[in-house]
Amino acid sequence: MIEEKMLILLRQGKISKWFGGIGQEAIAVGVTSALTSEEYILPMHRNLGVFTTREIPLYRLFSQWQGKASGFTKGRDRSFHFGTQEYKIVGMISHLGPQLGVASGIALANTLKNNKQVCAVFTGEGGTSEGDFHEALNVASVWSLPVLFCIENNGYGLSTPTQEQYNCENLADRGKGYGMESHIIDGNNILEVYTKVSELAESMRENPRPVLLEFKTFRMRGHEEASGTKYVPQELMDHWAAKDPVDTFRNYLLFENLLTTQIDEVFKAEISAEINEHLQKAFDEDKIASTKSSELNDVFQPSQYEEFEVTNETENIRFVDAISQGLKQSMERHSDLIIMGQDIAEYGGVFKITDKFINHFGKERVRNTPICESAIVSAAYGVSVNGMKAVMEMQFADFVSSGFNPIVNLLAKSHYRWNQNADVVVRMPCGAGVGAGPFHSQTNEAWFTKTPGLKVVYPAFPYDAKGLLATAINDPNPVLFFEHKALYRSIYQDVPTDYYTLPLGKASLLKEGNDITIISFGSAVHWALETLSNHAHIQADVIDLRSLQPLDTEAIYESVKKTGKAIILQEDSLFGSISSDISAMIMENCFEYLDAPVKRVASMETPIPFDQGLEQQYLAKNDFEAALLAILAY
Repeated sequence: MIEEKMLILLRQGKISKWFGGIGQEAIAVGVTSALTSEEYILPMHRNLGVFTTREIPLYRLFSQWQGKASGFTKGRDRSFHFGTQEYKIVGMISHLGPQLGVASGIALANTLKNNKQVCAVFTGEGGTSEGDFHEALNVASVWSLPVLFCIENNGYGLSTPTQEQYNCENLADRGKGYGMESHIIDGNNILEVYTKVSELAESMRENPRPVLLEFKTFRMRGHEEASGTKYVPQELMDHWAAKDPVDTFRNYLLFENLLTTQIDEVFKAEISAEINEHLQKAFDEDKIASTKSSELNDVFQPSQYEEFEVTNETENIRFVDAISQGLKQSMERHSDLIIMGQDIAEYGGVFKITDKFINHFGKERVRNTPICESAIVSAAYGVSVNGMKAVMEMQFADFVSSGFNPIVNLLAKSHYRWNQNADVVVRMPCGAGVGAGPFHSQTNEAWFTKTPGLKVVYPAFPYDAKGLLATAINDPNPVLFFEHKALYRSIYQDVPTDYYTLPLGKASLLKEGNDITIISFGSAVHWALETLSNHAHIQADVIDLRSLQPLDTEAIYESVKKTGKAIILQEDSLFGSISSDISAMIMENCFEYLDAPVKRVASMETPIPFDQGLEQQYLAKNDFEAALLAILAY
């Protein structure tokens, strides 16, 4: 009845879009009814039955669809693209696949908490073609996670029929490939759905494992109403119309004398009145209003920096040791923190950052993962949704491209969309200078400094690396933590042995002088210092940014206004990089103080070559001295 009302409102122009679930109601209602109210469920955009079964007040749903304040996203997202911790629902993103990995993460947290809960996640048969589907099922199977993977096989992915989506007889057969139990269920029979899912959920609570469910059903409306259904043969529509789940159940209840037409009419009248009352409440609600500051303030969850003072006891350690210490001490401090990554357990990671960690924390908290960056990023988000912390190690920063979607579309947008933080740190071993070639040498921070909702940290010294990593883990927002591989075993520093923190967004002034401001981060900081050591007459402010997002603009502007000249040195190639933004910001905010154009120095506009000579030629290190002297002489 809600759907029928929405179709009328859509034609009247009172709502902007509608994704109809008519013909599939039994799946959403049956699965949700089989779960407890404390168990998470991750629906799709036509699973209205999930939301009504969880008894969300209708006016809040109607307000959500109209972009009003009583909805769940403050007008920032539409229709069913929302989640709510109040009702233990995690909304989808349009990229579909990542939510399957999120379910694996939620189930992982359930397993670690030993709370005997399952979670259910929905996808369509079209979504099973995405790599995230296979990654999430594989992770859930390897880790024995209690997830109900629910495929609504409704005949078409938008307009593409199933025979053009996959070439196996049944999608449930794929469970065999993952060593996973699977079942085919009549998705139009509410009793079969509820009975089978209830039985499975109860079993999974006692014997945690994933189960793949293929619900055979049909979508009687378009993918969304504007799409229509002209591509569907009429005989197919007629066949499934005769199997409508609501009509079928009503007829069954009438036949069993559990329902009368009179009672049915009473139900309809009550529901109609409820719908109209709640619709009017939503219509009467004022259009949402906000300010620029309110929008900006909701990109990140507010984070209160907690300072732990540095102790006098220090030891001279390498950059790699500082990272390892900071991670280990954070694991000791946060009992709800888990680490995930390829080869990080017994092997200790390819850089030995987590060597012997399993001896201290066990394999439950130090988890080797399959090679599937996207699913693990999504799982880390699911762990956060379920109230825990996660650190994921990208084996190399280059490999983040395989997990790019959930980072920029899930983690980054989560708090802004529905007030759900992503308490995730992604560690990014990066950088050239070690002869690793085009696939293991990138410093790709610019991919993420562009994306609102992500914090980006890039230390150059062991002291900073340890303290900033501790702060990144404490921060409830997603942090990309870059660690330059060439610094791991080449840079030593006296570092406090105890746990301590350093604030994000605060640059470090390494040298002071009035001639010029040198701005850098990561390995390039050491290039700048080396160059200055060969030119003792140059008196420069050297700013190590340490944090790229948030960025310490105050330190930059203050220095540039003092020196009148600025040069930015980075390892990444130039175009579209953060140095371009910093240069533009200086020009806009310090123009009247400048005695020369702002100079940027960056590496070549090529992939990073393997040969040592070619790699050295590629790097900006060789161009910095000439550029520095030129701008000083301007």
